[in-house]
Amino acid sequence: MSAVPGDERLAPVLAAAPAADGEFVEITDADVEQVVGLWRDCGLTRPWNDPHVDLADARAGDTSTVLVARSGGRVVATAMAGHDGHRGWLYYVAVAPDLQGSGLGRAAVVAAEAWLVARGARKIQLMVRTTNTDVLGFYARLGYSDQDCTVLGRWVESS
Repeated sequence: MSAVPGDERLAPVLAAAPAADGEFVEITDADVEQVVGLWRDCGLTRPWNDPHVDLADARAGDTSTVLVARSGGRVVATAMAGHDGHRGWLYYVAVAPDLQGSGLGRAAVVAAEAWLVARGARKIQLMVRTTNTDVLGFYARLGYSDQDCTVLGRWVESS
């Protein structure tokens, strides 16, 4: 089970006590470098996105979080979740390469979905880079499907 605040159906509320191995809890300051390393090991980082900034931004407000699972003191899985007021979004779903296929990815998604549903999300979405076709089957097995839309974006320069 995953520790997710506000959803007693799935797991207990986050506690100050250390989480059991494999239990998803909110990231701590001590986890940051391991999380960034995991994201790099999983090929999720890009030169134009500073993962430290993404982490800090997710932790700065109450509409987003980063959930982590540990095993033997090592961060082995993550999921970043954010709620935009209507939809929930998943980012940086990662499992240590040596543990992929173990069920941790599914558990990460379930934990992040529960976190988002507890905050009112009625729909949960995620984006998969077109180069990351290996993960499409994983998400399809979890009930995610192509939403027949095109995502557009624009970088906004800081003043």
